[in-house]
Amino acid sequence: MKPVLEITDLKIEFDTFEGTSHVLDGIHLSLGKKDTLGLVGETGCGKSITAKAILRLLPVPPARLVSGEILFGGEDLLKKSDEEMKEIRGRQIAMVFQDPMTFLNPVFSIEEQLVDVISAHSNRNGSRKEIDRKEAKKKAVALLGEVKIPQPDVRIKSYPHEFSGGMRQRVLIAMALSRSPQVLIADEPTTALDVTIQAQILKLLHELVERHGNSVLLISHDLGVVAKVCRRIAVMYAGSIVENCSTEALFNEPFHPYTQGLLNSILTFSKRKDAAQGIQGGIPDLIHPPSGCRFHPRCSRAMKICEIEKPSPVEAEKNHVVSCHLYPVRKVKSF
Repeated sequence: MKPVLEITDLKIEFDTFEGTSHVLDGIHLSLGKKDTLGLVGETGCGKSITAKAILRLLPVPPARLVSGEILFGGEDLLKKSDEEMKEIRGRQIAMVFQDPMTFLNPVFSIEEQLVDVISAHSNRNGSRKEIDRKEAKKKAVALLGEVKIPQPDVRIKSYPHEFSGGMRQRVLIAMALSRSPQVLIADEPTTALDVTIQAQILKLLHELVERHGNSVLLISHDLGVVAKVCRRIAVMYAGSIVENCSTEALFNEPFHPYTQGLLNSILTFSKRKDAAQGIQGGIPDLIHPPSGCRFHPRCSRAMKICEIEKPSPVEAEKNHVVSCHLYPVRKVKSF
């Protein structure tokens, strides 16, 4: 199946006062139709940078594209004009951000903000479709009901501060779905929520994907979160994808030492507290990243070649791609 979204060898740098930060080091990712992909890794590994790069939301400068392609519908988004990207953002690729209070204006009601988004709606062929305010409000109420806001016809008059964190996140999801995008990017949508509300938001996302058939890229530092929603998981470390496979394969038999370390650090009902083991050290300084494999300074199985040569992604098993010198090099056709 041809991917809806495909990222190939994406390298991005940031110019800082201290020097050049090599934030993305050759990212390879693909998202199929009606697919759900989780992108996980420690804070600072480049997950949100990847998401913003897809929508061309990185500030230029200081961000600088070194190489790569981001293909959507077979066309490279990196070569699109600003006007063309405005048509794609929200209409074809939408994003739910992690902090709803940052992206909801506190001085406007939910109705004003949601209706404005819907009124700016475009058809997928790129032509404008005028929607009057009455029709837009009717759709806004329906969307709030779909994301399970109680009494949507009443609560739509509320302001963001009158909603809980979970309800504000539901409003952002409604905004993202208002234009029926092909791809939905959810950047840590449950980070600021308690465990009970997290579960509700994840269940909601799963139901909406099943109902609308969107392709979803879910970004999180929590493997447990993506396991509940995603069919596949890509593990990211210091700007590189180190493992990419089905959710079931990742939890049953992780290949990369970093993935193994992440899973070993998770407490479960069957694992005693003293049996959980963290990964020594921390994310490297990307202004002066380690040579070779960026994980080798923290890896208990590192070899001499790991210090010298960056590992290539290989298909260790069918549809299970890993970037590690522990596995023999074979050509990978897809990621």
